[in-house]
Amino acid sequence: MSVSLGDILAHPVLAAADPVVHSPGAMAEHPVRWVHSSEVLDIAPLLRGGELLLCGGITLASATAEKRAAYVRELAQRGIAALAVETGGVLPEIPADMLEAAKEHGLAVVELRKVVPFVGVMQAINSILVSESVGHLQQADAATRAMAAELAHGASLDQILGVLAGIISSAVKLVSPWGVALGSAVPAGWQEKDDGGSGQDAQDGRGEAAGRTAITVDIPVRGVLMGRLEVDVPDGVDTGLARVAGDRAVDILGLALLQHMPPGLHAQAGAELMRAVLTAAPAWRLEQLAPGAGFPADTPAVVAAIHAASPQRLRRVIESFLSSSRIPSAAYLDDAELVVMIALPPADPAGGRRKLLASLEGVDGDHDAAIAVGPPAAGVAEAAWSLAEARRALDVRQIRRRNASPRRQHPSRGLVVIDAEDTAVESLALTGIEASARAAFVSRHLKALLDHDAQRQSQLLETLQVWLDSGCNTAQSARELHLERQSMHHRLQRIFELCGGDPRGTGRLAALHLAARMAVLP
Repeated sequence: MSVSLGDILAHPVLAAADPVVHSPGAMAEHPVRWVHSSEVLDIAPLLRGGELLLCGGITLASATAEKRAAYVRELAQRGIAALAVETGGVLPEIPADMLEAAKEHGLAVVELRKVVPFVGVMQAINSILVSESVGHLQQADAATRAMAAELAHGASLDQILGVLAGIISSAVKLVSPWGVALGSAVPAGWQEKDDGGSGQDAQDGRGEAAGRTAITVDIPVRGVLMGRLEVDVPDGVDTGLARVAGDRAVDILGLALLQHMPPGLHAQAGAELMRAVLTAAPAWRLEQLAPGAGFPADTPAVVAAIHAASPQRLRRVIESFLSSSRIPSAAYLDDAELVVMIALPPADPAGGRRKLLASLEGVDGDHDAAIAVGPPAAGVAEAAWSLAEARRALDVRQIRRRNASPRRQHPSRGLVVIDAEDTAVESLALTGIEASARAAFVSRHLKALLDHDAQRQSQLLETLQVWLDSGCNTAQSARELHLERQSMHHRLQRIFELCGGDPRGTGRLAALHLAARMAVLP
């Protein structure tokens, strides 16, 4: 059986900390995949989900309420099992704002009221989890070997799925990306749920209802999403084994799908075209592959680079949106990056791109993702360039977020659409100007201002960037920086003194703006 949060909290190494679960509704039976310790508040992107995260509370004690709320939100989005915070000393108790955020986002928060060595906790608990994982892997590998044997003997999808269902004691179903049932199987003695339905939660792989846990595993074949494995795990059955076995069965089920329903020529051509774009293949190869994927060689297009917590889920949403709008497209999932090439109307590519950006911002669903849309390519031969610019826009966004002050930090949750043309200056600076030349240019124009910020912990550079990006609109800049207009005027006067006077109406304005944009680049 999986090791639950309740089991871990009851283990002597953690029971000695006198743990108290604060978050209402926290599930003691929630499985824990690993125990990790960190004081870093930006740890969420490095986690995979299912962790019990131990925190000594030192950084939380000095963090702002906004930073603590973002910390809780990002951990909840990552799907960790629980956050355990040690109280006492610099952090006498868990801040109320953290507990409120945890309640809002459904994160279990455990207060450790006595000091215990985190190293000892991790060694003791993780050794148990490793033993559990080894057992799961051995059983999962046995399942995949048996499924492979069935496949080799020409078994049907139902028969292959029957092997998996029997080993994990759960109902399994293989469906197409559009929800059409392709095969299913149940273990001996299976009893159907009273409600008889799987619901939206099951489709997202998060559902828990009527004593059942729903798990969803995507089945890609040659970069094309061919199906989804839906596992219905009853109460009392090892959910951890079901998850591991489902993940290990991906390759076998992909081969089975390929054997029973090979992808159409159009899907294969689209995947091959996108692989060529990703590898920056020669122009003649792209033009050769494009017609089979529905892209005449001279079709104007853009390429979007998408980073998401659930890329396959977002892929289904975007492909459905583009299909319903009758917009030719081709997509490919490369590790955690989703790349989509989207055709533009030949008569008005610029207008079509503007409409596309606006439409993507309104895509249905709550997605934790960033979509960077590259500049328009005159034809598919320029697709790799459009992709490179889109990726660079994502990099620039990360750089800007790292350098932004806390009050201008925007929540990462939700879908963010980035226009690569908005970062054209940074892209040119990164690709066409050496780092030493950039640093020298920035120093010539902004040295006094940068020195002032460094010495006085001021934020004049950020103020100048916002003001210049707004078209020198003082009122708009004050709103974005959450400043009174008088405070904004005082800051601008100080900036002008340090930068040689008011740049408006002079040739220095463009140079100052370029230096301000390059100042945050590495």
